[in-house]
Amino acid sequence: MGYKIQGTMRRNKKNFIIFAVLWVILSIVFVMPISYSITNASVGGEFDMAKFFSGIYDGVVNLGTVIGKTFTPNYIGTFFSTLLKFSVLYAIFVLIGLIKTAPKNEYSDIEHGSSDWSKNGEQYRILSNKKGIILAKDNYLPVDKRGNVNVLVVGRIRFW
Repeated sequence: MGYKIQGTMRRNKKNFIIFAVLWVILSIVFVMPISYSITNASVGGEFDMAKFFSGIYDGVVNLGTVIGKTFTPNYIGTFFSTLLKFSVLYAIFVLIGLIKTAPKNEYSDIEHGSSDWSKNGEQYRILSNKKGIILAKDNYLPVDKRGNVNVLVVGRIRFW
């Protein structure tokens, strides 16, 4: 289970900054006009749906005015409750996205046949880390060892 969390964090380091910036932008452009129009539409105890939708449009068009009015005593409570609901919904979507990027198994993103599969230098029982036929970075097949030193090269050669 720990490899899934570590793999998800490793894959999404850059995305966390994007998620935070997107949350701030959506909070300003989306949540402020909605909370502004909710407060204006519910004046008098009743909620006027037509006034709500026209208020959202006016709030997006006149965003500077809405930002100024949002932090007044009449609007601040509605803004924070709307922001809390939006943040919970946003966190759920971010969590779903992170779960979808979690590695399927412990060996996801590890090259098949690389020395990353071995632990604590166990590949050097057979291989050398100094000289021989190059297999991978810091992994050489020694040519002076006894036994089979045949090498199968899989891949293609590109000529330019």
